[in-house]
Amino acid sequence: MFLSHLECSSCGLRHDWSRLQNLCTACQKPLFAVVDLAKAGGVLTREALRTREKSLWRYRELLPLPAGEEPVSLGEGGTPLLRAKRFADEVDLWIKDESLNPTQSFKARGMSVAVSMAKYLGAKKLAVPSAGNAGGALAAYAARAGLEAHIFMPRDTPRANIIECRELGAHVDLIDGLITDCGAEIDRRKEKEGWFDMSTLKEPYRVEGKKTLGYELAEHSDWQLPDLILYPTGGGTGLIGMWKAFDEMETLGWIGQKRPRMFAVQASGCAPIVHAFEAGEEFAVKVPNPHTCASGLRVPKAIADFLILKILRQSDGGAVAVSDEEMICVAREVGAREGLFVAPEAAACFAALKALLAAGKIASGERVVIFSTGSGIKYLECYGL
Repeated sequence: MFLSHLECSSCGLRHDWSRLQNLCTACQKPLFAVVDLAKAGGVLTREALRTREKSLWRYRELLPLPAGEEPVSLGEGGTPLLRAKRFADEVDLWIKDESLNPTQSFKARGMSVAVSMAKYLGAKKLAVPSAGNAGGALAAYAARAGLEAHIFMPRDTPRANIIECRELGAHVDLIDGLITDCGAEIDRRKEKEGWFDMSTLKEPYRVEGKKTLGYELAEHSDWQLPDLILYPTGGGTGLIGMWKAFDEMETLGWIGQKRPRMFAVQASGCAPIVHAFEAGEEFAVKVPNPHTCASGLRVPKAIADFLILKILRQSDGGAVAVSDEEMICVAREVGAREGLFVAPEAAACFAALKALLAAGKIASGERVVIFSTGSGIKYLECYGL
């Protein structure tokens, strides 16, 4: 293992990786794992990846789990990058289909790494607030690890997600409120109950699992990054993780300095990043009374909003809000044209692509990647059932 230490993403304070950590002890901002890339790169090369298993753990030297420790794994990662055949002729469109992960969403990546490290560092009980897919992923990986999972969900979370968590053995509490209210309940009880908080970016290792999205994207594209990425953004862990991966790969000498223009896609009923980006703000304002059928996008304020906004501006990207009506309409179009039944969060990205093309913000022939973060099968209520 080549993990050196943990570092605050805001103030830069170093923290010890060898014990359970949540936020920075000085400023309460997210911690990042810092890998000794010079040493890791001496062991892992691009060429070596060709013979490795189709799993995110193929990048083991760049991930935090100590050598010799068995990962908590269900076969996550290694998802296909599919060329869109008929959706948008104006651009070279590709779809990273994360619905093929265990528990049918990209959340499996982060939870595999985070649960692996939590178990290694001695956690026995794990807790997370979730509007759906993160809860299912934690339930699955905690069960795999032999740990307790305590999941707090808004009462209007899609029924499939609630059933999934319960059938995987998790303790599920339904809360009258939002995901932020669920997080607050965990904060109130975690010390007394002995829970380790696995909330988005409130521990250092879910983002390490999500960064493998960036590594896979580069590897599948012969180490040439696309011109533009559209990413459904609630907490933003995947977007932040990919940006971290791009910097790591450049340091390793695997890619050059070129970066994709990053676009965060949100629901018009809950678009704190869009509003902050358009207003030129460093932080987002919490959205009052957020509403959207895309439960993964119903995050009224992300703890790492400042990181998301920084990435959008550094990459010359942007932020787009999409209505629920557009999501559902476009989801059916994607299904009919590409054979993919996508979650509303992913459908929002396809709708955003149309809006950006109409506004002339994407040039003809540019290579665009949309991240389809989950399966529509978990959102049957959104699609008329």
